[in-house]
Amino acid sequence: MKTPYWLLEENLLEKNLKTLAHIKEKTGVKILLALKGYALWQSFNLVSKYLDGCCASGLHEAKLSHEKFKKELHTYSPAFKEEDIEEIATISNHLVFNSSSQFKRFGALAKSFNPDLSLGIRVNPEYSEAPVELYNPCGLYSRLGTTIVNFDRLLKSEIGKSIEGLHFHALCEQDSLALEKVLEAFEEKFGEFLPKLKWVNFGGGHHITKKGYNIEKLIELLKNFQAKYPNLQLYLEPGEAVGWETGTLVASVLDIVDNGMKIAILDTSAEAQMPDTIIMPYRADIRGSGEAGEKPYTYRIAGNTCLAGDVMGDYSFDKPLEIGDKLIFEDQMHYTMVKATTFNGVPLPSIAIKRLDGSVEVVKEFGYKDFRDRLS
Repeated sequence: MKTPYWLLEENLLEKNLKTLAHIKEKTGVKILLALKGYALWQSFNLVSKYLDGCCASGLHEAKLSHEKFKKELHTYSPAFKEEDIEEIATISNHLVFNSSSQFKRFGALAKSFNPDLSLGIRVNPEYSEAPVELYNPCGLYSRLGTTIVNFDRLLKSEIGKSIEGLHFHALCEQDSLALEKVLEAFEEKFGEFLPKLKWVNFGGGHHITKKGYNIEKLIELLKNFQAKYPNLQLYLEPGEAVGWETGTLVASVLDIVDNGMKIAILDTSAEAQMPDTIIMPYRADIRGSGEAGEKPYTYRIAGNTCLAGDVMGDYSFDKPLEIGDKLIFEDQMHYTMVKATTFNGVPLPSIAIKRLDGSVEVVKEFGYKDFRDRLS
């Protein structure tokens, strides 16, 4: 196959989905696919067999869920636009507002378009152990969720009436032990409202399918919470846990230059197609490589754009790299395709899926028109 390309392996995806289905079976919780983290809709036929629906962050994700997933749809945005409310409300099952002012402005309007719509408020428990401040939804001055201080008279009066649920999100690729402490803060601040509600959404960031995650602890927490509040339907909405370690990005070495160290330039880009390696940051694993100096031949692996910092990192290999060699970046399904751009005209990787029967299908190829038609 012509590089670069993403390759999803359905057998690995199904393994993750079965883990999530086990939690559903043990607890009765519903699990939603967070489209902001994984939106490869050509795999939705498989995902929808195990999960209950999707959570969307606005109109376009909501439409994708409605058209391609066709199960429950929960939509939240930090701020909705008036021109989007009718369409979002019509196709959604839950609509979650970020603030009292958004609820006041759009709550009744949304219900007029869809009387069966369940409204909720995203709250900020003001506690998080997120490892990177950029990804901390409960950090100082966060715009995400209503704090208890800002939970005004209007919101309190509508709890159990037009407001049927609360939503919080305080984790970032973390274990159930972090969730336990978040739940303590959540109950301390908002526990008085829970007996009046129909549902609570525990948000995302639950790294359920990562090796070492304490699944039994999660099941215990969910069961205990349900025992205290039997009126509530609980939801989780992981993104990374669905796509975690389910596929790769394959790229080719275009050139090798030496400017004090050997630098391999690839036909992909960290800036355009692996942005979290720069902004989070994290180090993407390359199959068969080691840390710089660990193996005999060390290279700086770099992207093919004019950005000076378009660098994946320094890696070592058992033998020298050559022009034309393919490098396989592990774990590139979640928060990669959804963030990829055509910066500097670098073509987007093709998308291929290795199906459960072992066949490989190229489901999408990108070209000049995809670059051109993004602009005008």
